[in-house]
Amino acid sequence: MRKIKDNEVRWGILGVGDVCERKSAPAMNLVGNSRLVAVMRRSAEKVRDYAKRHQVSKWYTDADELINDPEVNAIYIATPPHVHRELTLKAAAAGKPVYVEKPMARTYEECKEMIEACEAAGVPLYVAYYRRTLPHFVKIKELIHEGRIGDVRYVNIQMNQVLVPEVVRNLDNNWRVNPEMAGGGYFYDLASHQLDFLDFALGPIKSVKGFKGNQAGIYEAEDLVTAVFEFESGVMGTGSWCFSSSEVSAKDHTTIIGSRGQISYETFGAGKFILETENGEKECFEFDLPNHIQHFLIQSIVGDILGEDSSPSTGVSAARTNWVMEEIGR
Repeated sequence: MRKIKDNEVRWGILGVGDVCERKSAPAMNLVGNSRLVAVMRRSAEKVRDYAKRHQVSKWYTDADELINDPEVNAIYIATPPHVHRELTLKAAAAGKPVYVEKPMARTYEECKEMIEACEAAGVPLYVAYYRRTLPHFVKIKELIHEGRIGDVRYVNIQMNQVLVPEVVRNLDNNWRVNPEMAGGGYFYDLASHQLDFLDFALGPIKSVKGFKGNQAGIYEAEDLVTAVFEFESGVMGTGSWCFSSSEVSAKDHTTIIGSRGQISYETFGAGKFILETENGEKECFEFDLPNHIQHFLIQSIVGDILGEDSSPSTGVSAARTNWVMEEIGR
């Protein structure tokens, strides 16, 4: 796999929207041997404003111009998923490592094309499943592998969110509920994080069945999903996701049940979780989250590109999550 020769990752970002304000892009200037040098957005007014506020020296309104900028040697694709495949293929053809927002693409087939293009070009491909590097999730995996809850039996995901019509009123701008742009609805946007972490902690899922529906009828995408799945290890799992529930039912709760205890956590909450064991032990673990939530993942990616570290979130691992979501929605 081709690595960068001059010991500095110089990032160019395609699509500097909300995720680049705090979650990701600012960390690129905080990680050692990493620097954000160029940004792109179709709106000249918006990209110029972003570049000014974040002290980025170059800005573009054309993706090809940024990809082919000789100063840029790594590409971060922070656009909606419908152009992830196209832009990844272009970045790979330019010989530049690629970092893609999640979900990786709209379909598993698109994911495979992205992987194949990067492999053919000899460049690495990473995906923004940053929970693989957050301290409390890393600790959960560690406790599982230490046997603190015994042999893992099954996992249960419950997620209910209140339908807020204001959020989806302008459907032209809300790509998250437009299947043509996102692959699905909020399930693809949020459950992808949950399923990817379980892949990280428990290994790949080998079999899955599910049901989906649209009960509220506010947008085209599914707003209710249920699933059962089995990991390669034999661990079983169930999940339910409702994006049109009442406030009283709002929930973000995952429990990993073992033969001698369990671990419970919120995927989208603070950096904490609860460990309970059969001997009456109940311990709450709490960790500080980084100011820029993708900081640790970006740090691992920079290290991987420079040949000094390895990143836990790759195109291959992320494609598995797309496969699971696609199978659930069949």
